[in-house]
Amino acid sequence: MLSGTIGKLRAEVKAPLQYFFPIGDQELALRGDGEQRLRLTTQGQIRCQACQRLTRKSYNQGYCYPCFTRLAACDMCILKPELCHHAAGSCREPAWGEAHCMVPHIVYLANSSGLKVGITRATQVPTRWIDQGASAALPLFRVGSRYHSGLIEVALARHVADKTQWQALLRGDPAELDLVAEAERLLALCAQELAEIEQRFPRDRQRLLPEVHRFQYPVLRYPDKIKALTLAPDQAIEGCLLGIKGQYLILEEGVLNVRKHTSYVVTLEQL
Repeated sequence: MLSGTIGKLRAEVKAPLQYFFPIGDQELALRGDGEQRLRLTTQGQIRCQACQRLTRKSYNQGYCYPCFTRLAACDMCILKPELCHHAAGSCREPAWGEAHCMVPHIVYLANSSGLKVGITRATQVPTRWIDQGASAALPLFRVGSRYHSGLIEVALARHVADKTQWQALLRGDPAELDLVAEAERLLALCAQELAEIEQRFPRDRQRLLPEVHRFQYPVLRYPDKIKALTLAPDQAIEGCLLGIKGQYLILEEGVLNVRKHTSYVVTLEQL
């Protein structure tokens, strides 16, 4: 039995991926083969991942309200990097921005619930792709900042999705896509916009080799009907683990988005 706050699922790159469920300072290895039965319970407490205070409501996946309104990690530009205002001197936490936003980022295509474009810090490859449940990913560019990558993402997102549809993700494996061919198509469509962005950031964009990364998830079977599970006081979530994909646990009675419940104080039992 493990007790403590939930962290996002950790995965090791194998075939299939090996997942671990962090609870407090421990973690449980997950199998997704239908032979592992779990029970999760909570008293409704959430411990802010920044200041550690207890809060009854989670903001931005694991923060209390004061931290949500104060921290740069919770600013709108994290969701929309093209709105980055670090250069204007108005970042909530300039030092945090230097460490997390003014660092190399990767612009990529992925096949998760279908074709999508995304960005991530270079240090988060391939974690970001796995967290999104991508079956395949293709890095396109390496640039020097989150803002720069966000501008490229916006240009490409005029022609392709920039979000994963979670219900489609959990209905099964996506249709196979030729990501290299899709990349060439998109880059041709956006050639003018990309050239204009490059003029603003001379010599700051590196085209990456067309190497496709592929991932196999430990899923015995996908649900016939997708039902989202929510942790609530005095209401246990229990069932055989039928699979793990992205940050979702696929259980007999529904699917649990672990990332959504980051910082919930829980007890996890393996029955």
